[in-house]
Amino acid sequence: MKLGIINSVFHQAGVDTVTGLKHISRIGFDCVDIFTEADGISRKEISVVARACEKLDLPIVSLPVVAVGLIDFNEPVREFHLERCRKFIDLAHTWGARNILLVLGEYIWQREVIPPAEQWQWGLETCRRLGDYAEKKGVDIALELEPFRLSLLNNVSEMVRFVDECDHARVRANIDISHLVLSDTSPTDLRKLKGKAIHVHLSDCDGKVHGDLPPGRGVVKFAPYLQAIKELKMDGAVSIELEYAPDPKRIVEWVEEAYTQTAKLMEQAGLRG
Repeated sequence: MKLGIINSVFHQAGVDTVTGLKHISRIGFDCVDIFTEADGISRKEISVVARACEKLDLPIVSLPVVAVGLIDFNEPVREFHLERCRKFIDLAHTWGARNILLVLGEYIWQREVIPPAEQWQWGLETCRRLGDYAEKKGVDIALELEPFRLSLLNNVSEMVRFVDECDHARVRANIDISHLVLSDTSPTDLRKLKGKAIHVHLSDCDGKVHGDLPPGRGVVKFAPYLQAIKELKMDGAVSIELEYAPDPKRIVEWVEEAYTQTAKLMEQAGLRG
């Protein structure tokens, strides 16, 4: 698997996109996930990113998108987010990315008022429609497992159920290691995602709350999870996800630390290649 990073880590520290990409390439990453907004991005920005990644030999593999409105109870809201996600799929196709990383939403009003099954069905319907569009563009959809109590996809069993019921070749799962830890998921549970997972996020946490820290800064024992991922025989990328660096002025060191530690872990697991 390739080793990448989501470039939002630099954006949050006030570093412009191209400079961030140059750091990512210099540090040694194989590829990159681009965090952007497809609804409104200028043609100039699309071209600038494409040229920079080509010059740096830094393939774009994934575009994260949070689209909680895909399970909203208002049909016009769902339609808006469908169209917005189609723009992400178009952008992924333009940049040659493998997938969009899709974050669905949470059950509204504590799973009261609106039956949870209805939101589940809205999610299936919108993801099938997106899958049909993604098929035309040759792009996959990787669903994020969010470890929060009311998230639609908050554990491996629910992820497997959703992917199976969606029953679309383009709709698959993302594996986020720190999210697995926070949802009390063991490495052995990843066997359930055989043939269903296409992308990986990697970060550390304190075992209690969402953290997105460099490996070694938290409590996550990565080796068993990476071994389980290796056994899935995925042809994808492991993308480091770092958020909210404690000292934005030292963001490059923060990313270098994450790269060094992750590269070592992947080498030990025989996973990078």
